[in-house]
Amino acid sequence: MVELLSLFPLTISLIRREVVGRYRGSAFGLFWSLLNPLFMLAVYTFVFGFVMKSRWQMPDQQNAQHSTGEFAVILFCGLIVYQFFAEVVSLAPGLVVANASYVKKVVFPIQILPAVSAGAALFHAGVSLMVLLVFAYIVFGHIPFTVVLAPVMFAPLIVMVLGIAWALASIGVYFRDMGQIVAPLVTATLFLSPVFFQRTSLPIWLQPWLSLNPLAVPVESFRNVVIFGVQPDWTSLGNYSVVAIAVAFIGYQFFQKTRKGFADVL
Repeated sequence: MVELLSLFPLTISLIRREVVGRYRGSAFGLFWSLLNPLFMLAVYTFVFGFVMKSRWQMPDQQNAQHSTGEFAVILFCGLIVYQFFAEVVSLAPGLVVANASYVKKVVFPIQILPAVSAGAALFHAGVSLMVLLVFAYIVFGHIPFTVVLAPVMFAPLIVMVLGIAWALASIGVYFRDMGQIVAPLVTATLFLSPVFFQRTSLPIWLQPWLSLNPLAVPVESFRNVVIFGVQPDWTSLGNYSVVAIAVAFIGYQFFQKTRKGFADVL
């Protein structure tokens, strides 16, 4: 995996091309990167905020009495993490197949394709974070200083997602139905993660099991530092980071071992 560092300039160049190319020719350009998450935020806020009257237990409050606007900001924070995860993982099974021409070029390092996909998704997450901070300042009247830790909270998720993407990209070459399997699993990951609910709302015996969801710890940690202004659970984040590194290593090695047969299948 050390070789990926030497490919960093090429990866950045391809990420830039991916982001610019996605919106080339469109009237609103990069503004489209905001429309999807904002639309989904409006839908989820209406369903969970207005219809189901969902509320969040703020760390400094004894009850969950707060405005729908505050709930929307809290919800949006979790959706940013999910959108990053969903964009990379959903595209992963077809990543190599969609770039079959690169496979036949011996000099092209196809192992960076998942990193390019993750980089483009990270750019969109950054744009969404800027919008979130504007809304958070309007609704709460301040932005906590702990927001500087946001990149630290995101880093383990990036590593985890890269490992998953490498594995899925490889499997997707040999098993084309993988994309159809991953799509509902990604959706299930959203509704089984603490994006719409708090860990404390679950039965005590079930709360530790929530951490098996790859989004659980990143969502909670990201929300704590960006919205609530409190320190994350560093122990949970550390454990998650160790697992993420292991997943990335295994995923990368699996990709490198199986890539030898890509040209024959494609």
